[in-house]
Amino acid sequence: MESLNRCWDTDNQFYINYHDNEWGVPTTDDRTLFEFLILEGAQAGLSWETILNKREAYRAAYKGFDPKTVASFGDEDVSRLLADSGIVRNRRKIASSIRNARCFLDIQEEFGSFSKFIWQFVGGNPINHACSSIEGVPVFTPEAERMSAELKRRGFSFVGPTICYSFMQAVGMVNDHLTYCFRYNEIRTQFHDFKAF
Repeated sequence: MESLNRCWDTDNQFYINYHDNEWGVPTTDDRTLFEFLILEGAQAGLSWETILNKREAYRAAYKGFDPKTVASFGDEDVSRLLADSGIVRNRRKIASSIRNARCFLDIQEEFGSFSKFIWQFVGGNPINHACSSIEGVPVFTPEAERMSAELKRRGFSFVGPTICYSFMQAVGMVNDHLTYCFRYNEIRTQFHDFKAF
């Protein structure tokens, strides 16, 4: 079996599948963008591996990450989520996810889609970095700082610059696969002409 060079050395199949098939792939699908917004906020202070291990439980608990449904969550839903051992049971993060869903819907109404709003921070085109080591990958960028400030202005929480940059990496606004990783050139080539709007 061929051994592939990856950004991360892991035996976790969730992590391998995520790296090989999702991380850094540009998406304009609002439901996917909402999912990663919630998951990145849940990750704050934890490892991404922890969140990936809980991802299916999150999908069930958050009703397939439908923003309209999450925006309608009330006290009973908060109690249900706090009792769900499959997700991160943090009251502030859960409250934030519901509030963020409502803000997400406001943006959809204003811009026609969340995608049109969020991709403006990179001009609608993915940024391809060329880092040869993990140490070279930024923690956040000016684009992430601008995104964070605007999301906060619109009422979002758990959207600091570092979380926003992780979100950008996840949804393909940035290609931060390391240059020796087999996915780096695949993504650069496949999405060379990608335009979000």
